Amino acid sequence: MRFETIAIHAGERPDATFGAVSVPIYQTSTFVFEDVGKTRGYDYSRTANPTRKVLEDTIAQLEGGKAGFAFATGMAAEATVMHLLKAGDHVISGDDVYGGTYRLFQNVMRDFGLEFTFLRMDDRRRIEQAIKPNTKMLWLETPSNPLLNIVDIEMAVGIARQHNLMTVMDNTFATPYFLRPIEYGVDLVVHSTTKYLNGHCDVVGGAVVTTTDELTERVQFLLNAMGTCASPFDCWLVIRGIETLPLRMRQHEKNAIAVANYLKGHLMVKRVMYPGLKSHPGHEIAKRQMKGFGGVVSFELKGGTEAVNSFLERIKVFSLAESLGGVASLAEHPATMSHASMPKEHREKVGITDQLIRLSVGLENINDLIEDLGQALEPS
Repeated sequence: MRFETIAIHAGERPDATFGAVSVPIYQTSTFVFEDVGKTRGYDYSRTANPTRKVLEDTIAQLEGGKAGFAFATGMAAEATVMHLLKAGDHVISGDDVYGGTYRLFQNVMRDFGLEFTFLRMDDRRRIEQAIKPNTKMLWLETPSNPLLNIVDIEMAVGIARQHNLMTVMDNTFATPYFLRPIEYGVDLVVHSTTKYLNGHCDVVGGAVVTTTDELTERVQFLLNAMGTCASPFDCWLVIRGIETLPLRMRQHEKNAIAVANYLKGHLMVKRVMYPGLKSHPGHEIAKRQMKGFGGVVSFELKGGTEAVNSFLERIKVFSLAESLGGVASLAEHPATMSHASMPKEHREKVGITDQLIRLSVGLENINDLIEDLGQALEPS
């Protein structure tokens, strides 16, 4: 089946019990055993749940992976993946990753004996020089959050295979509609399903997709042992969102391209970051490995704090809010919001300046979005 059909029909649909077209919410903690040691496939919802299974099967099929697992949040998914490692292991990560990812690595997992090196993932030599005898994982994010830098996945996977490293790819921004990392050899794919997969800003969730029997067994064990799984109702919300994912992603991209081109020519804008622009340094790589460029546009304003505050106070159609990927357009200030947990020195080093604004371009009429940006950018 093709992507649009998988998004609607993957998993056990219609429901086997009564033929429900809409996936039922199995809002139960436990299941009756048919006999001692004999179940109908489920015993306890932390271990597995029929509603969650439909979501997991759907995401796995969309990504082209072996199996999928749904988690309570994107960070729960990432924390579970990090437990595939052991004390003393070393991870190489992009230096401009999501602030929550950086916080997990730098402020939590280091206390459990893991080592991390953060660097820009755009140069083979730089990555290879960072590899140590105890390096076990490459953590990739493309497009990156919030700078929208592009990683050449084939290059990164090639390095990883030469050195027997696990590759993990956060595919939240692109979604499997625009990018399928497993096709390029990535071992594990991670999602914040809060974002585009759900698409309606009404749930938090995460997902992991595996590619081998061994990784499937290990992630399943950790999910059950750590209790990081998603609830049935939250899974149902994400299932509902995925059904319209192809339609939404096409419109997100269409609107984002228009917004990026508008901002590129505005006198108050210093620079625009969007991989769909030919001026973006990663444009050709993105064009080669992606089927679309996504719905996030970041840009730097000219001026200081006053200019940034003025813009964020004056937007009307765009809302000042955390997160992204919903139908409604959002604007956020990474330095004080999504990346506030990242030390200022590191933010400035990697290019996350105080003048940087990240836009999650929604599905509103594009003329309304551009008019809103225009009035907000007018000099005070």
